[in-house]
Amino acid sequence: MAGLHLHLHLQTNLSRSSSPRPPSAYQPTTTLLNPTRNAPYWDSIYSDIHTHLKQSIPIREPATVYEPMHHLTFALPIATASALCVAACEAVGGHRDDSIVAASTIHLMHTTIHTHDNLLLSGKKISEPVSEISHKFSPGIELMTGDGILPFGFELLAGAVVNENDNDNSEKILKVVIEISRAMGAQGMINGGDDETSDEVGSDQWRGQPTRQLHGCGAACGAIMGGGSTEEIEQLRRFGVFVGKIQGVLSGKGGSGGGEMGLVEKWRGLAMKELGCFDSKRVEQISSIVNVLCD
Repeated sequence: MAGLHLHLHLQTNLSRSSSPRPPSAYQPTTTLLNPTRNAPYWDSIYSDIHTHLKQSIPIREPATVYEPMHHLTFALPIATASALCVAACEAVGGHRDDSIVAASTIHLMHTTIHTHDNLLLSGKKISEPVSEISHKFSPGIELMTGDGILPFGFELLAGAVVNENDNDNSEKILKVVIEISRAMGAQGMINGGDDETSDEVGSDQWRGQPTRQLHGCGAACGAIMGGGSTEEIEQLRRFGVFVGKIQGVLSGKGGSGGGEMGLVEKWRGLAMKELGCFDSKRVEQISSIVNVLCD
C-alpha cells in the first residue's frame, strides 16, 4: 500500500491566553485515580509519553491556538489507556519507540473527551469524577480547542510515516487511525455500553464509557504497532477493556460497594485470562496493571 496521506490543519481563532508552565519533568496535576503512578515501569511510560507530547505541542504562534491546546493537553495526567498502548506493544515483542506516537494520540483523544465532559456550563451534569483541573479559559475556548485537538492527534499519527515506501509502517498507522476513529466515533460510544456493566452496576456506570472504550483501543493500537498477530491484537483489546472497566468502577465508586468490588474481581480474572496464551515474561509488565489497580 502506498504511504498514508493525512493532511489535517488546525485553524482555530481563539482568544484569551494564559502563561504556560515551563517544560519540566513529568508531574501529574490532578488527583484522578491512577495508582499505576506508583509503579516504576508504568511511571517510565508516562514520562516518555509526556516528553513526546512536549516535543510535539510546543508553545508557538499563533499563541491563541497553541496556548489553550498546550494547557488542556498537560492539565491531565497521561491517560492509563496511553500507557496500555505502550505496554501492549512491548508485550507482543515491539519496541517502545514503535508505539509512542500512537500512545500520545490516545492521550489527546482522552483530553478531548475530558474537555467536553468537564466544560463549565450551567446545568451540565459532569459524566466523570470531578477533577481539580483549573479552567484558565472560557467554556467556548475550551470547547473549540478540544475539537481542534482531535484532528491534531490524527495529524500527529500521519507524521509518523517517515518513509512513504515503508508499506508495513504505513499499514500499521492506517490501522491505528481506524481503531481510534471507531473508538471516538458513534460506534465507540455505542460499544462502550454493550456489555453487562450497566445491568450489574446500575445506570451510574454509564459514566466514563468513552474512556473505557479508549482503554481497549489503546491496547489494540499498541499491539498493532508492535507487530502482533490478529489474535494477539484482539486478546489485548479485550484485556484493555477489562482494565477500563476496573478503573471506571474504582474511579466512580471509590471501591466502597461490595457488589462493585465483586465485579472488579471478576473482571480482573477475565483480564488475566486474556493473557494466558502469551509468553509469561513478555506480559509480566502489562499484567501488573490489574493488580496495581485492584490492590
